[in-house]
Amino acid sequence: MTQHQIICFGEVLWDVLPSGKMPGGAPMNVAIHLSYSGFTPSIISRVGNDDLGKELLGFLEEKALSTEWIQTGQTHLTGVVKANVSDKNEVTYKILEPVAWDYIQYDAEAAAHVAASDVFIYGSLAARSQTTQKTLVQYLELARFKVLDVNLRPPYYNAERMTTLLHFADAVKMNHQELEEISGWFGWVGSEQEQMQALYEHFGLQLLVVTRGDKGAAALTAEGYHQHKGYKVEVEDTIGSGDAFLATFLKNYLHLEPVEVALERACLVGAYVATQVGATPAYDLSKFDFTPLSIS
Repeated sequence: MTQHQIICFGEVLWDVLPSGKMPGGAPMNVAIHLSYSGFTPSIISRVGNDDLGKELLGFLEEKALSTEWIQTGQTHLTGVVKANVSDKNEVTYKILEPVAWDYIQYDAEAAAHVAASDVFIYGSLAARSQTTQKTLVQYLELARFKVLDVNLRPPYYNAERMTTLLHFADAVKMNHQELEEISGWFGWVGSEQEQMQALYEHFGLQLLVVTRGDKGAAALTAEGYHQHKGYKVEVEDTIGSGDAFLATFLKNYLHLEPVEVALERACLVGAYVATQVGATPAYDLSKFDFTPLSIS
């Protein structure tokens, strides 16, 4: 089976929870979950020259992920996010700024790495700063297959910036609330499926995936519309479950599994991560019971 070269671009940081700090940031989480799926992704990001930065790099090395493309800055501290998990199903975040990942610098060697890779995954939060957004756009102009992981965290986005990021995308993953908000910007009304169709066509996408928390997910491709009802689980916290979903979906999509199969497997792994503490609990995909399929 062909091994795809995947790059995840954006924030790496510490999630500060009442129980302590945990490594986080959607691009890093997705990269770790991709590694659980058998890929060897690269992360393009930036940390500070501080203890938190060194600890984060050490964590990634323990996960057997390369830190080659993670810059170390002298001026700004490693990113920190204060997570409020009082509602286990709806975690809220206070994201400190400015921090190191707001200043990811363009690098010619990294640019060549982007151009040579098969998949480039980028999150919308990284574009909150002018420096990182400029670098991101330069890399997007080189990337082959571009996957936008929408992450609307107020006040760090606006319609103009999001529209720019969407125009670059070949594939987009967002949640149902983000679909509703973005559809409102363009005046798209109707059912969730109709809003998905409008967004898919407007931006010329190859793939659009919308997650619905414990109510599953839907996907739209040239082959049509698919949905899965999801899995009911006892939630520990939802941090990282969307990242696990995206990584699992992409694994199956890139390996040319049917979209409905990719959806079911992604929903199952995302649900499992929601039963665990933190964003990247270790698991072995070979031990998941993906059969028989119960497509809905």
